[in-house]
Amino acid sequence: MGELALREAWALELCLRRNAKTESVRGWLQYNQLASRLEEYRRKRRFPATPEPAGEKPARPGHRFVLQKHQARHLHYDFRLEIDGVLKSWAVPKGPSLNPADKRLAIETEDHPLDYADFEGVIPEGNYGAGTVMVWDRGSYEVEGEMPATEQYARGELKFQLHGHKLRGGFALVRMRRAAQENAWLLIKHRDAAADRKWKIDRHNDSALTGRSMDEIAAGAPSCRDPAPPSSS
Repeated sequence: MGELALREAWALELCLRRNAKTESVRGWLQYNQLASRLEEYRRKRRFPATPEPAGEKPARPGHRFVLQKHQARHLHYDFRLEIDGVLKSWAVPKGPSLNPADKRLAIETEDHPLDYADFEGVIPEGNYGAGTVMVWDRGSYEVEGEMPATEQYARGELKFQLHGHKLRGGFALVRMRRAAQENAWLLIKHRDAAADRKWKIDRHNDSALTGRSMDEIAAGAPSCRDPAPPSSS
């Protein structure tokens, strides 16, 4: 190999080393940012006393949403949107509605790991949020407008289209500026073809993941069907 070829090979090696170092640093920063976002989630839970995911396994990024029915001290629904590597989460006491006339209170809670979207089961007594959890609905979403979800969230007004088993069409999450309760938002259905003024959430009681009822999940009954793979597109 001539001197020129040796120089070119060495230059290429240096370039590859710099790129590898850059990627390593970028990966380390992303890992630490994610760990910081999940700090409150992990602090509230005792692993492995709870079967909930610790968020340590890598999950394929996408545009997933999930809505989990949660029978804790009080029955409520947890609405989660994948934004910037985590599931941004809101507790919705009355659950979602396809009726545009219903403005549902949604209290923002701690960020959850992406693999929480597949969690269905029973959180044992003595643990945070003890009770039965159902994957009531799930699917993908897309933001409306040119502003990305991270910026819409920071602004306090998210507009998006849901593509779920039960929830479809346009929705908005709007932060309440003068609410007495901290972290209060409103979940509102848009007036579109998917709207249903006769919507009753009690008519939709099965799991989108396994087809089971809350009682069947609590009893550890087997899945009623083979679940379709979660959409993350």
